[in-house]
Amino acid sequence: MSNKLEYKPLTIPLIKWNHKTLTNTFGEIVAQPLEAGFGITLGNALRRILLGAVEGSAVTSVIIKGVNNEFSNLPNVVEDVMQILLNIKEIIIRNKDGKPGKMHLRVSTEGTAKVADIKADDHLELINPNHIIAHISEGGELDIEFFVESSRGYMAAQWPIGKALQEDNRIYLDAMFSPVVQVNFEVEKTRVGKDIDYDKLILNIHTDGSETPADVLNYCVSVLRTQLEHFLVSAEIPFNEISTVIEVKKEEVTDDGAQLGFAGVPVELLLKPIEELELSARAHNCLIGAGKKRILDLVNLSEDESLKIKNFGRKSLREVKESMKAFGLTFGMNIKEADIKKVMKNKNQESE
Repeated sequence: MSNKLEYKPLTIPLIKWNHKTLTNTFGEIVAQPLEAGFGITLGNALRRILLGAVEGSAVTSVIIKGVNNEFSNLPNVVEDVMQILLNIKEIIIRNKDGKPGKMHLRVSTEGTAKVADIKADDHLELINPNHIIAHISEGGELDIEFFVESSRGYMAAQWPIGKALQEDNRIYLDAMFSPVVQVNFEVEKTRVGKDIDYDKLILNIHTDGSETPADVLNYCVSVLRTQLEHFLVSAEIPFNEISTVIEVKKEEVTDDGAQLGFAGVPVELLLKPIEELELSARAHNCLIGAGKKRILDLVNLSEDESLKIKNFGRKSLREVKESMKAFGLTFGMNIKEADIKKVMKNKNQESE
């Protein structure tokens, strides 16, 4: 390969965030067009790194005044120490410089001890101030010193070996550092010109609010790029220089049904019987029994309506959704038969 002077360019995707749904805790990003098969490849890699390799901060140990182990009780505090520790694990921290830090909570009056009552180092910002740590009754007191660290993924409690009780009464906690709560992705087919063998990757990222979806994705891509660079055995092939970004215009990823609300759908398929979807006998018979004989009848159902069909459960629903997805179809498309015939008529006239 190193002696080859000319290479075919790669398809460089256009990356767009859905700004209508973008928040500090959720983001949907769409990458298209991608080379065939790249949707799954990139989606899996990005998802795994987002879930396991993004840095974050968490409380890793605490000192609770009057307590030397996690199985104790505090006088006039409703929760036992174990429950208090579980509540502490749910504190969300934004670390501005990634350095270790300390926080302190002291409540000596009757009421609710919340994250908002914690005083933290300047570089630590508490994201969920209304989260409850404990409930204090009359005469009770809660005094906690928190130790915060930064890392990646999950870390088991770092108890010093050979010591059941620590000299400073410190209690160690297991910690989940990742600010990423959930990641899922879908891969669809998209069209560029007359070529339909391109992938479209839709990636949904949920965070705890300590980092934005855009920030964690940038970190994730930086990790992936850094790791892959070390697999190069010779000079990198400059695909970015010989390739161009293809912006997928609406008319390029759709057919003549675009203006009628069913962009990219093979219109001839809609009027065919549901046998084209090759469903299991159970799902097929349930739909036929409910009078849903054509694919058009099926896509015009909502998911809730389909679940009301006798003997058509969630397992059948998942099967049908997967079968429809392969053809770019979904439930609730609300396509009119008259519009389909109109599109087909226009196509016939063009072919003549």
